[in-house]
Amino acid sequence: MDKVLYSVETPCYVVDEKRLIQNLIILRDIAERAGCKILLAQKAFSMFTVYPLIGRYLDGTTASGLFEAKLGFEEMGKENHVFSAAYMEKEFDEVVKICDHISFNSFAQWEKYGGKALATGKSCGIRINPQHSTQEHGIYDPCAEGSRLGVTRENFKPELLDGIEGLHFHTLCEQNSDALIETLSAVEEKFGEFLPQMKWVNFGGGHHITRADYDRDALVDCILRFKEKYNVEVYLEPGEAVALNAGYLVTSVLDIVHNGMDIALLDASAACHMPDVIEMPYRPPLYQSGEPKEKPYTYRLTGATCLAGDVIGDYSFCHPLSVGDKLIFEDMAIYSMVKNNTFNGMCLPSIALLQEDENIKIIKTFGYHDFKERLS
Repeated sequence: MDKVLYSVETPCYVVDEKRLIQNLIILRDIAERAGCKILLAQKAFSMFTVYPLIGRYLDGTTASGLFEAKLGFEEMGKENHVFSAAYMEKEFDEVVKICDHISFNSFAQWEKYGGKALATGKSCGIRINPQHSTQEHGIYDPCAEGSRLGVTRENFKPELLDGIEGLHFHTLCEQNSDALIETLSAVEEKFGEFLPQMKWVNFGGGHHITRADYDRDALVDCILRFKEKYNVEVYLEPGEAVALNAGYLVTSVLDIVHNGMDIALLDASAACHMPDVIEMPYRPPLYQSGEPKEKPYTYRLTGATCLAGDVIGDYSFCHPLSVGDKLIFEDMAIYSMVKNNTFNGMCLPSIALLQEDENIKIIKTFGYHDFKERLS
């Protein structure tokens, strides 16, 4: 595998078809055992070339707005769900045409658009906020104080539930089933009286189901219990779990400088090509490397942009790095292609598929035209 990856022109995202299928098999098994439906959350992974493959295992897609909804509708063509914190009036007619499940973030949005959605036979839901945080990443915590996401119990309006068929909550981020079980208790405590009148409940995303240490039996058990108790259809919409550990970002060393330590400048950028490194923040795994000073040669790996903080992390190697060496960042399928940008005029990485036969198929390359056409 590594020989094939080292052969690509950099920078390049490479999605591993075998690993993707391994994740999809796990997710389909959960859906079958729990009797639930699992959707691809496109906000994490939108490589539509593999949507036909994903559609063989999952029940459909979920979107955060019109463009993602159109992508799921056009490229997978199965169940098409959408939730937006606030819909745009000029787009809603098209949203209604292509989505079968539409969730609203507030009762004001429901009152504004619900009639139009119901008139076309759509299944509508309200996002709720159980106000129960189970994570420490404030930027990704919809239950944080002052959050705009979901209706709190204090602001819930039972008198406006006529026409509402589902409740939707999304509170997790890269978490195990214990966080979901804990959250479900909070949901039942605050909104349990409304659950029996619902047809479906969407448990949102953030479930790291395909991670090696994830307790899948506990997930299945809690879904089965919930379904039996409330007689509802349960949806999960993981994004990361679909393509977790199923992608790489291959990059090359452009230069090496020294300022208190050795610093390698790459043709891949944290700011442009893996923004979560800065936003989360986190240190992405790097193939055949170690922690700082674990191996004889330690380098700080950075992008080549003018942003002083364009730092990927510190890594150690068995041998010194040289200009032209290729490095392989792992777990780069999720929140990379969907969030990248052309700051500083940086070229977007190519997108490739490592096929089951271990041949590389280049899906798309980018250039100056892609940079220019985003501007005016």
